[in-house]
Amino acid sequence: MTEHLTFGSLTIAFDDRVLRPREWTAAQSEWAAELMTTAPGGAVLELCSGAGHIGLLAVASSGRRLVCVDANGVACDYARANALSAGLAHLVEVREGRLEEVVGDDETFPVIIADPPWVPRAQTGRFPEDPLTAIDGGDDGLDVARACLAVVDAHLAPGGSAVLQIGTPEQADLLRGEPCFAEGRLAMVEVRQEERGALVRIDRA
Repeated sequence: MTEHLTFGSLTIAFDDRVLRPREWTAAQSEWAAELMTTAPGGAVLELCSGAGHIGLLAVASSGRRLVCVDANGVACDYARANALSAGLAHLVEVREGRLEEVVGDDETFPVIIADPPWVPRAQTGRFPEDPLTAIDGGDDGLDVARACLAVVDAHLAPGGSAVLQIGTPEQADLLRGEPCFAEGRLAMVEVRQEERGALVRIDRA
């Protein structure tokens, strides 16, 4: 059964096959919207977009195009429906598929939003109401976050920034050893602890 909730200025539709939008994640939308004011021109990319709420709220007043990516067909349908109800359908493209397969080799984005599952696999039982594929981040909770980093590494435009959602600042410390940071292509600029998770700003170095 479809439910509706208020997320910032938007009304978001979803059901129990899609991760229920968390109110605190509007902080990710707000940070991305702030970065858009000084970022180069171009579309915004949202990875693991779910029902599309974080990306839609981020671009709502920017006039920028939004490309939402998710492997879940139901989530993609809701992202399209939510874009339509927000009056943003003309700016939004939704792509269903694996992260590494649905972004073209020549595409770059000045702002990237990534909302991967980040719960360590052994802890997923604490959240029985959530679809497993939407929260299971592998042994350390970072399997999909690493896949998102690979997309950011390949597709973040010069002068661009990404905002990655993870579970804890300690997970951010684990990610600092990834090649994109260790080899200097990307820089982890800031980590913000939020109510129920953490947000990481990543810039093109």
